[in-house]
Amino acid sequence: MNPRKYLTLGAIVIFGALGDVLLKRGMQDLGTITLQNWPRAITAIFNPWVALGTLLLIGFLAGYTSALSWADLTFVLPATSLGYVIVPLLSIAILGEHVGLTRWLGILLVTGGVGFVAGGPSYTSKRDRQLIAEGKE
Repeated sequence: MNPRKYLTLGAIVIFGALGDVLLKRGMQDLGTITLQNWPRAITAIFNPWVALGTLLLIGFLAGYTSALSWADLTFVLPATSLGYVIVPLLSIAILGEHVGLTRWLGILLVTGGVGFVAGGPSYTSKRDRQLIAEGKE
């Protein structure tokens, strides 16, 4: 994999994690949105935190679709799982959330398991797909 592909995966992780946290930050300003006050959801997009979070999540989606064009989903999804660690760190720093030991152990367990999954190649070759389709693998 070339450096540009690593940069794309890194951008996916950062844009996704930061976008989620900023979206949450903006929604804290607005309060609960229910079916009874659904118009508040429309005004949410004008909150600067929500708008910035949305833009970052659009960047995440652009990077994610780009990565899926050159790698298997079973590679891209685990490769971007570092976001599971970055989100709680950003949540502590930006949102002031408390992340307890049990949650950290769960994050460690998930991230460790994803590390096993990500150990394979980034792309299933045409020959491998043909063997799988023929039931020889």
